[in-house]
Amino acid sequence: MDYNISVNEYLEKVQERNFDRADFLHYVIEESRNLDEKYSFFAHLDSFQDISFSQNLFGLPISVKDNICVAEMLSRAGSRILEGYRPPMDATSVKRIKESGGNIVGKTNQDEFGFGTFSTNSAYGIPKNPHDTSRSCGGSSGGAAGLAAAATFPHVALAESTGGSISCPASFCGVVGLTPTYGLVSRYGLIDYASSLDKIGAIGKSVSDVALLLSAIAGHDIKDSTSIAKKKYDYTKHLAKTARGARIAVPKEYFRNIDKNVERAVWDAIDKLVDAGAKYREISLPTTKHALPAYYIIATAEASTNLAKFCGLRYGHAEEIGGNFDEYFSRVRSSGFGEEAKRRIMLGTFARMSGYRDQYYLKAMKIRTLIIRDFKKVFKSFDAIAAPAMPVIAPKFSEIDKLSPVQAYQMDVLTVAPNLAGIPMVSVPAGSARSMPVGLHLMSDHLQEGKLIEIASAFESVVGSDKK
Repeated sequence: MDYNISVNEYLEKVQERNFDRADFLHYVIEESRNLDEKYSFFAHLDSFQDISFSQNLFGLPISVKDNICVAEMLSRAGSRILEGYRPPMDATSVKRIKESGGNIVGKTNQDEFGFGTFSTNSAYGIPKNPHDTSRSCGGSSGGAAGLAAAATFPHVALAESTGGSISCPASFCGVVGLTPTYGLVSRYGLIDYASSLDKIGAIGKSVSDVALLLSAIAGHDIKDSTSIAKKKYDYTKHLAKTARGARIAVPKEYFRNIDKNVERAVWDAIDKLVDAGAKYREISLPTTKHALPAYYIIATAEASTNLAKFCGLRYGHAEEIGGNFDEYFSRVRSSGFGEEAKRRIMLGTFARMSGYRDQYYLKAMKIRTLIIRDFKKVFKSFDAIAAPAMPVIAPKFSEIDKLSPVQAYQMDVLTVAPNLAGIPMVSVPAGSARSMPVGLHLMSDHLQEGKLIEIASAFESVVGSDKK
């Protein structure tokens, strides 16, 4: 049987009596191994020991980013310091996937703790872009997006974003990446980077795919104090073929200093939104220029605090006991953390030190408030914001090697502001530039995932019609 089918086709076929479930699972395992050998998408591959075909997801293969805990499955967040760690529990999002009938295929590769834009900072391999293996998948959910793009079997990836880690790889790999409102999906069981910024979301081949997974994982969780008191909801109800009446804002600041070919592709995509029935107007988001420095101060300060617990005493990487606590602690962290992790821990520790907290961290938090107000003002008059997801196409690894840390951080300039604001966003394939994918970034107000899915799916319908 041909298993190169969409998720929707799979859900229809699996309920038919002639669907060979055992053969399908064998195909998924073998295909996953082949893809991992070619592209290094996985940090750990499972063998479907716990098989479920219950309703809603009906055994749909789901990959999980390496920093989201799966019970008894290696979950190392791309870091050597968590070598050997097998959590005793499922993250709430994973638990809900299993309860909905999803099967976990394995853990996808990522930048260590989410520290990066290109997934080149992993201790367990660097995922390669399936469109061009000399190029990055993007980060930090690079393995998730690469697998979503390359897999011939029906699949959706559970991913996570702190400063654009879903939108970036979705754009680079030409797939759909949905980052929900902060707090809509429980963070319980997530190996955190920056607690006030981390959001669990989905990456798939279509808007329908990510809407399906969001429906399974969203909802209130008493185990997460930041979880929004919102009941379970079916987001697939918002899939639409028209965006008639949708009001789209296009911020001029998001088109500065970007690749001209990317700019052209995104404006073509905005024209297709108009074809779908939307109207747009150019606007200004003046605090955009302050978002990048504010983000890196806040995110690294929180990372410095969150990563202090990794000391080689409770779990993960350990060294031979010797010396006093500080000496042992330093030895474990020096050998366990990668270069980028060490850099961000030091930056964050500096930013929250006595004497610098007011000068850097508190000012960054005030800028964050201004950014939220900026977005809220726009959403009083508009349903969504449209912009490029990334300023460039997926760069080659040879180009990444030449970037300084600051130049690498600047790649996040278009995604950190909406992440600071905690608003939902989705990157949708919007054509290509120099034969590589370009993503259209759509952003909406808090808890407006339904409106976002409606506009994104209408755009997807128009693009699909044009291809025919």
